[in-house]
Amino acid sequence: GARGERAPRDSMMMMMPAMQTMVEKRPSSDEWLTMAPVRSLDQVFAQAQTMHVILKDKVKAWALASRGMVRRRTAPAYQVWDPEEEGAGDAMWAALKKPERAIEKVLRSYGGDASRLVDVCRQALVFASVADLAACLRAVQADPHVKLVRIKNRLDRLYDAALSAGYRDIAMNIRICTEETTRLAVDTHVCEFQLILEGFAELKSNEGHKRYVEFRNKRAE
Repeated sequence: GARGERAPRDSMMMMMPAMQTMVEKRPSSDEWLTMAPVRSLDQVFAQAQTMHVILKDKVKAWALASRGMVRRRTAPAYQVWDPEEEGAGDAMWAALKKPERAIEKVLRSYGGDASRLVDVCRQALVFASVADLAACLRAVQADPHVKLVRIKNRLDRLYDAALSAGYRDIAMNIRICTEETTRLAVDTHVCEFQLILEGFAELKSNEGHKRYVEFRNKRAE
């Protein structure tokens, strides 16, 4: 089940074609770091603020293509995104990473190098099934404006879930390259997009997140 540490074999089979295509198109880590070596945390946040609405609009489109769900302020906790549906206004889209956590991460994990911070601007979708998650992967892969920088597949059976306290998802770091982002000079800004199965999303409740923060702090991450 989603709450266990083992990932089902059929889930990987469904996701592999889209993921393989995305990985093949991925630039090297050195390549994306040299595109925009933004060393100032203030500048990273300024770019992230500009990208916030742009990324959210992209994620809304991918949700429509895959029955992606968003968290709600009221019950039910998650609902398939549809701007025409009643309750769409209750959707809770992710905010920018908090500055205090960004500073903590830069110092703990990146040796003070703010250019390595790639999740200030972030969004997530939740999925009721592996099939829906795979459909979202295909939608992202087909988007001509998306440039994949990195992908972490924590649903891989070979992934050691002990590294994330049993939690699993797919997290991709992407750039969105359009005429608008180029004009605004944010086409090199790296964002994060998470694809989460519903069972794991439920683990990210307030109490679950508190336990994860304790786990993260013990690892000095």
